[in-house]
Amino acid sequence: MIKIDVKGCSTFVTPEQSKKYTDKALEAFDVLVSGEGAGNDFLGWKHLPSETPESLLADCESVRDGWKALGVDLVIVIGIGGSYLGARCAIEALSGNFDKLLKGPKAAPDVVFAGNNLSEEYLAELMDLAAQRNTACIVISKSGTTTEPAVAFRIVKEFIEKNYPNPAERIVAITDKSRGALKTLATQEGYRTFVVPDDVGGRFSVLTPVGLLPIVVAGFDIRAMIDGAKEMEQKLAVKSADNAAVQYAAIRNLLYTELGKKVEIMVTYNPKFQYLGEWWKQLYGESEGKDGKGIFPASVNNTADLHSMGQFIQEGDRVMFETVVNIEKANRSVVIGRDEQNLDQLNFLAGKHVEHCGSMAQLGTKLAHIDGGVPQIEVSIDHIDSRILGGLFYFFEFACGISAYTLGVNPFNQPGVEAYKKNMFALLEKPGYEEQTKEIRKRL
Repeated sequence: MIKIDVKGCSTFVTPEQSKKYTDKALEAFDVLVSGEGAGNDFLGWKHLPSETPESLLADCESVRDGWKALGVDLVIVIGIGGSYLGARCAIEALSGNFDKLLKGPKAAPDVVFAGNNLSEEYLAELMDLAAQRNTACIVISKSGTTTEPAVAFRIVKEFIEKNYPNPAERIVAITDKSRGALKTLATQEGYRTFVVPDDVGGRFSVLTPVGLLPIVVAGFDIRAMIDGAKEMEQKLAVKSADNAAVQYAAIRNLLYTELGKKVEIMVTYNPKFQYLGEWWKQLYGESEGKDGKGIFPASVNNTADLHSMGQFIQEGDRVMFETVVNIEKANRSVVIGRDEQNLDQLNFLAGKHVEHCGSMAQLGTKLAHIDGGVPQIEVSIDHIDSRILGGLFYFFEFACGISAYTLGVNPFNQPGVEAYKKNMFALLEKPGYEEQTKEIRKRL
């Protein structure tokens, strides 16, 4: 399902270094599998694929079916960070690039996202859209008090309450099982609820209801996604130097520690995978960026970004390496035709698939970047579908745990994200932050 190729790093590292860091990664594998490492109370994601009950999948599908019966054609998913990135990644990867622009009846509602910014224009324009559509909402928050999704939900909730006779049938809450503002509200209002597991952090939650419900509502096969993740869970459970997650964790830590490669660029060559890069950046950035350590995660979508970032990657500061997600087969076919005038001088490509041109661009870029001093890791999948995407999610999650333990940090906490929140609450004059407000105002 997933293959990893590190030969693009071979001219930069020695066999002795590779052996050393493979051994380190295997030690970290033991820590992750044993559950004895730092943050071990957040390891629930490890066995999610094999332990996902049939009842959960059926419950997600019943929400889809219920909203279909109501004629819902727009679902607003409210969440931030791990509460939306995985679902958005999956929906964009599995959708047609122009599905939302196609005329005629649709098999599933359009899914849009809110609560991931504090843009007044964005929310106003979202409400303009909701006013023209048959709208429902999924709100995702462990606490219900995170500022961005809480603001968005207050506005969307008010809209639904004003425009529909039974608002509760159009709102689903994914939240804590027993406490928090959103859980309290859901109980009071009679919303249908799904649980965010206590032992699964947000950035590891795509295979929980956090990701599964939006994905199935958008019309995609969550059973196949879980099956793919389950297959990957079984493969990665085998301790071996050939384990793809061990290989990935080992080589990236080697490049970082021994060669000073402090920036990892995820490279994709399909526009549908733009949000794979966004999801992956949070997963690795929040898991590894602490204690003064960590590889900075960045992403590009080629070939478009070869015309914007290509120069820097080729000849800029040599602080980076690339992880290329390679898709071996396209799901659609387009062949380049012949033109009698040949003014664009492309007749030499006549009869060839567009994907062939893309593959050659990808190979040419690989050779140029390696020659330019940029090591390259390649993670290959056969094609894009729900099953393979489920396996890809699990692969990067499992490899992240190994890599962070190899680096010597707790993969499952994020103490640094609280600093900006305290300042924001003080500036907004939230009750209880009076002293911080006074101190901040002295600095401004």
